[in-house]
Amino acid sequence: MMQLDSLNMWEAAAALPEQVETAASAAVALHGLPIKSEIENIVILGMGGSGITGDVLLSIAGPFLAVPVVVIKSYTVPAFVGSSTLVFAVSFSGNTEEVIEAVTIAAEQGAQIVVVASGGELVRFAESSGFPWISVPSDIPQPRAAIGALSIPPLVVLEEIGLFPGATHWIDLAVAQLKRRRDQLLLEGSVAREIAEKIAATVPLFLSSAAMGLTGAMRWKAQVNENVKSPAFYGVFPEACHNEITGWENLYPEAHAFSMVVLRHDIEHPQVGRRFALAKELLKPKVRSFVEHRADGEGELAQLLDLVIVGDFVSLHLAEIAGVDPGPIPVLVDFKEQLKSS
Repeated sequence: MMQLDSLNMWEAAAALPEQVETAASAAVALHGLPIKSEIENIVILGMGGSGITGDVLLSIAGPFLAVPVVVIKSYTVPAFVGSSTLVFAVSFSGNTEEVIEAVTIAAEQGAQIVVVASGGELVRFAESSGFPWISVPSDIPQPRAAIGALSIPPLVVLEEIGLFPGATHWIDLAVAQLKRRRDQLLLEGSVAREIAEKIAATVPLFLSSAAMGLTGAMRWKAQVNENVKSPAFYGVFPEACHNEITGWENLYPEAHAFSMVVLRHDIEHPQVGRRFALAKELLKPKVRSFVEHRADGEGELAQLLDLVIVGDFVSLHLAEIAGVDPGPIPVLVDFKEQLKSS
């Protein structure tokens, strides 16, 4: 395995429980935070493996917050961003050009900003502007392997401000579940290995429901893209029942190059469960493999991170089966270099 894992991505995936614990501690007692009454909306800036931070916050804290949350994955920010906006600017490297440009605009519009990064231009911006920032360990091999280090601090900050009471409790429950699941995933014949063997050499479509499930499905898709260097897609119920499922009605024989993985969880609306049952009858005959996996753990954060760690291991097993080194992403590196030189 070491020959196929030059950046120790397996080790990084297994370290997620401890990463979450460390990240929660790093965000406590941060100086310079705004007070609760000053905040009327929240904006999270981020791209790629850092950008999922916004999706985690929106899906976990969003339903309980008294203020709206907007996730921005681009160069600009909405016109409403101003002095009553709390902006989280998240970039593992601290040099993501979209985030730097967007946070600069947000600062010009008077936003209150918290930076989450390991260094780079974003940290220099925070220090020169007097904004609080949370350090992310720079020894994590890739941004996608830093999901705990990046996504947990904003939840703690919201608790510190008073916008999301109880965040630390939910984080503790998530860590406990991650440790249980990690121990299972390290065993031979784990659920991640079983899923990987069923969907190997296919183009997987990951389906789930609600904001939490959607974030999980997005994560599985992105991990297949980056770790396996293979295409993958995601969808969300009930919306897919209004459009996407009809796209499977008239298929070419090549459709059996597809597989479907349905990610279930305890936050499903009862009608969504019925929709999944009906969709299974319709879709299972259309694909090579149809898999259902259910999250475990107490609370939304525990269930989401349970999906995350299982999906991470599924993608690593897929990479092993395909004979692919999961760590390096030469296409993305080359793409960024061409942007700089153009």
